[in-house]
Amino acid sequence: MKPEILIMTGGTFTAVFAVFHLAFWKIFRWKRDLAKLTAVNRAIVQVLNLCLTFAFVIFAYLSLAHTHEMLTTDLGRSLILLIAVFWYLRALEQVVFFGLRGRVSILFFVVFLVGGSLYTIPLL
Repeated sequence: MKPEILIMTGGTFTAVFAVFHLAFWKIFRWKRDLAKLTAVNRAIVQVLNLCLTFAFVIFAYLSLAHTHEMLTTDLGRSLILLIAVFWYLRALEQVVFFGLRGRVSILFFVVFLVGGSLYTIPLL
């Protein structure tokens, strides 16, 4: 598969995760569940989620709007590598923090490996 298609697929993949993270308040009933935390911890969880969502938007934008530069410049190739490492670290964190006991956890582990692969293969 052409490297450009993989990077653009990675951008779409990452954009989907941005939308997914914006839905966390509803999906995980954060209004109810985060109320059990201290105000500081409640704020930290929400701020970290919003910052991660913005990082996903950045990754998606760069991948979709600057595909050629990502593949042909040293800076772009460095960004591709770092985005791949991000997804591989997220796969590792899935194992460490959630384990691989259930189907959903295994599914997310595989999905994160796919995310890393979308950015690794174009570098090869």
